Formats: sequence, structure tokens, C-alpha cells
Amino acid sequence: MNDHALRAASAEAARRQASRPVFSNEPSAVLGLREAVMLIVGVVIGAGIFKAPSMVAGMTGSAPWMFGAWILGGVISLIGALCYAELTTAYPSAGGDYHFLKRAYGRSVSFLFGWARFSVITTGSIALLAFVFGDYLQQALPLYLGGRAIGPVVYAVTAILVLWWINSRGIKAGTSAQTWLTAAEVGGLLLIVAAALWLAGATSHQPAAPAAGAAAAPSLSSFGLAMVFVLLTYGGWNEAGYISAELKDKRRNMVRALVLSILVITALYLLVTWAYWRGLGLEGMAKSQALAADLMRVAFGTVGEKIIAVLVAVAAVTSINATMIVGARTNYAVGRDWPALGKLAFWDSERGTPANAMHVQNIAALLLVALGAWTGSGFRSMVEFTAPVFWLFFLLSGLALFVLRRREPATERPFKVPLYPLLPLLFVATCAYMLWSSLSYVYSQSLGGLNAAWIGVAVLAVGLLLLLALDRGAGRTAASPRP
Repeated sequence: MNDHALRAASAEAARRQASRPVFSNEPSAVLGLREAVMLIVGVVIGAGIFKAPSMVAGMTGSAPWMFGAWILGGVISLIGALCYAELTTAYPSAGGDYHFLKRAYGRSVSFLFGWARFSVITTGSIALLAFVFGDYLQQALPLYLGGRAIGPVVYAVTAILVLWWINSRGIKAGTSAQTWLTAAEVGGLLLIVAAALWLAGATSHQPAAPAAGAAAAPSLSSFGLAMVFVLLTYGGWNEAGYISAELKDKRRNMVRALVLSILVITALYLLVTWAYWRGLGLEGMAKSQALAADLMRVAFGTVGEKIIAVLVAVAAVTSINATMIVGARTNYAVGRDWPALGKLAFWDSERGTPANAMHVQNIAALLLVALGAWTGSGFRSMVEFTAPVFWLFFLLSGLALFVLRRREPATERPFKVPLYPLLPLLFVATCAYMLWSSLSYVYSQSLGGLNAAWIGVAVLAVGLLLLLALDRGAGRTAASPRP
């Protein structure tokens, strides 16, 4: 072959190589501030805001204390967000909490977190939210087969499959869908506020008068329990850590995204709570089993019930999409640390997604949907009873801020928590209280004749067995002679 032919062949090979998708194991900065805010707001605002205000109203007993609880929840969330802003700007990683736990306590603790997140926290949340979506969409668009309601399962599976397809197309497709879904979700919440404003202008409607002595302060235990539900409704902002490696100008935008998201969420929660209170009264709120539906029924009749069913379905699918995006990144980080799980570490740089990790996560979520369809409410209880596991690792993430400041003082920290160590201590104390509260609740419950506390223990026990197996496998690989 002459030189000309060799050059032509080399040029053709180079052209073909350049036309192929480029894959790497490193995420790149492709997300802007708007995408980050929409993702955080979308993952936080779920079905809780349609239920929790009723319980908070009953436990606080007066409007000032009720609104005070929601404001306090926003303040505590903001303090926690500031702690995470330091961690995420100092240690940006697609692993989020997993990465912080690994640096602070070693990869065994971080693996247990990764396992709990994969087995229950993330995949369980996707499955539960899918059922919420299915249950409420069934109210708006009933689907039956042979007299049996099949809508909840069909809609749940469809939601996961459609969002899976969207996110498989790439991070841009996933975050674009998230932006539109979050906008629709916020619009739905503002519609609830608009209904209350319309009722306020209707002279024929007057909310129930407060009961005598309603302004008395609630007991410490009642207010504490109210805060449990408030903080659960605010939960999810920490998921911002999982996109820290993909955020443009992360040093400034991560802090902005977290603070702005918490402020937006707090404002929306206060507005919606005011709408419930103005439309139903405090006593009506406390007695309501479906706050938003009751308010919309008063404002718009039976049409209002259909509207709220769609709004809750939109809120659920918005949280599913956000959880799907951030959850897969934990599995990706685990795959990078454990050679036996190395296939999870495949990063499709053309699409900006941890492709294999996402597929495994969504397959597991579909299996949990199948389990939920088979066991019914028992599956939902099983996932809810693992709350202490979540709060345990959340507490450890908060403590990691102190550990890493002491162990790695030379690490550059573009953002530092103000009033250190006071604010981080408040955040850690809150996490410890939530851990204790969730443990107290779980110990008082049972599932299948067993104390519900064993469910969380079982999750961690299985994780320990997997950890031992992976350690042994790594030891055998290291000890085997190379050819």
C-alpha cells in the first residue's frame, strides 16, 4: 500500500473514530442555576404538602403556632442547606452524600449508605411516588378491567417507563422535563392559593371560627411531632449534592441554588397553608382527610376534586423525575469504588448520564412496583418504616462537616457555613431529633407480626453481608497471581 493510500486509510479511520460517541467516566459541568433550582424544588415538593398541613394544624392548635412551625421548618432547612453548600463546593462529586460519608468515615460506611439508598431510599421513593401518581390519576381517569381497578398499577408503571425513556436520552432531556414539570407543579399550588383568594372575595363563604382558647401554646411533644411532619415535607433539598459535579460555576451556583430553592419552597408552603386556613379554617384543616380536595370542592364543586387529583399526580411525577436523575448518581459513585460493581461506573459523556446505574435503578423500582401491587399497603409501610436509616445517614453527613474540617483543614472551601460551629450543631441536633422521633414511631408499629424496627435492621444487615462479600472478592482478586 503506497503512502497516499495509507494516509487516506488513516484519515478514514480518524473520521470514523471522531463520529463515534465519546464515553468517559467523568461527569461534566452542563447544568445551569435554573436547572438546579427546578430540580431541587421538584424533588422537595411532593404529595406531602397536600396532607401534612392537616396534621400540623391539629398538633399546633392555633394559626400563629401553625405558621410558626412552617417558618421554623424553612429556617432549619436553610441551615442544613448552608452546611451542604460547604460540603458540595469543597468536595463536588456525583456521589453527593455518599462521597462525603466516604471521605469522613471510609468506604464501608459509604457503601452501606449506597446500599440503603439503592434498596429502599431512592428506588422505594420512586415506586411509592409512582403509586401516588397512579392512585390520583385513577380518580381523574378511571381505568378498570373486569370490574377491577387496574389504573393505579398501570399508571405507576407507565410513569416510570416514560420518565426512564426521557432520562435515557440525556441529562438535558431530563432536566428540561423537570423544568416543565416543576413549573406545572408550582402553578398547581398557586391555583390552590387562587381558590382561597376567590373564596375570600365571596361574601357567602366564611371559614369556621377558631375555637375558644385555640391561641394557647401546644405542648412541647405536640409541637415536636408537628415539626416531624413539617421537616419531612421539606425533605429532599440535600439531593442537590448529587449534581454538584455537573453544575456550571459550582462555587457560586450551588450556594445560590440551595438558598433560592429553600426560599421558594418556604414561600410556597406558607402560601398554600394560608390558603387551606383561609378556605377551611383551622378546625376544618385539622379534621380534613384531603385538604386540597376539600378546598377545591368548596371553591369549584366536583370539578375541583378532579383538578386536585391531577395536581397531586403532577407533584408525584415531578418528584419521580428528580429522584430518578439524582438517585442513579449514587449507584455510579458506588461502581467507581468497588471493582465488582464496576459496570455501574459507566458514564455516557455524550448524554451526560450514568447509563448503567440508571437502568439498574429503574429496573429495581419497577420490581418494587410489582411487589407493591402484590402486597398492597404492606409495601408502603415497609418503605416508610426505613425512615430511621435515612435519618441515621443524614445525621452522619451533618457530622461529616466537623470531621472533614478537622481532618482536612488545608482543603479549599469556596463557601463556609456562617456562625460555625453553631449552625452546623443546630442542623446535627435536628437530624438527631428526627432520628429519635422516627425510631420511636417505628418501634410502636408492626408489620406481619414483627416489630417494624427490624425492617431497617434487615436492610443494613443485608448491606453488611454484601460488603463482606465484596471485600472477600477484592481480597481474592488482589491475592491471585497475575499471568
